Amino acid sequence: MSCGKKFDSGNCVADILREIADAQSDLVSDCITSCEQSIADLLGDTAPSNLDTVPVILYCKGDCKPFKGFGAESREFCDVVASFFFRVKSVDKDNCAVVELLRADVDDKDPHSPTKQDACALEATGICITVDLDCFCHVTCLPAINALG
Repeated sequence: MSCGKKFDSGNCVADILREIADAQSDLVSDCITSCEQSIADLLGDTAPSNLDTVPVILYCKGDCKPFKGFGAESREFCDVVASFFFRVKSVDKDNCAVVELLRADVDDKDPHSPTKQDACALEATGICITVDLDCFCHVTCLPAINALG
């Protein structure tokens, strides 16, 4: 069963992320914040928009905790970035996705939980990782933002 409008791979998280990747590359609900609303805002369906990103939080199967990705900003590996927030770059037919880490402040008190203030100033990092979407059971879409500046 698909939860995306365009895709039906049998993997709900993969279908939603494919739809977001499509919307973001094209730059083309009853809920105030939902994946569908964020996609509509990104595409300017609700009002003219300079938005370019639907930030997502992915939740791992089994423990249901938010996934935290890591990547290095330089070849010296001294500047490691960690984030719960991602921008979808692409999703392939095998449910592998390339996601970009979005920079945000991380709550040091609980390394498994993003906090409300974390998402206030998200920005693209240029750091991309590849994830297997079959490892996730849930995706949370945040309101569309301008993360690319």
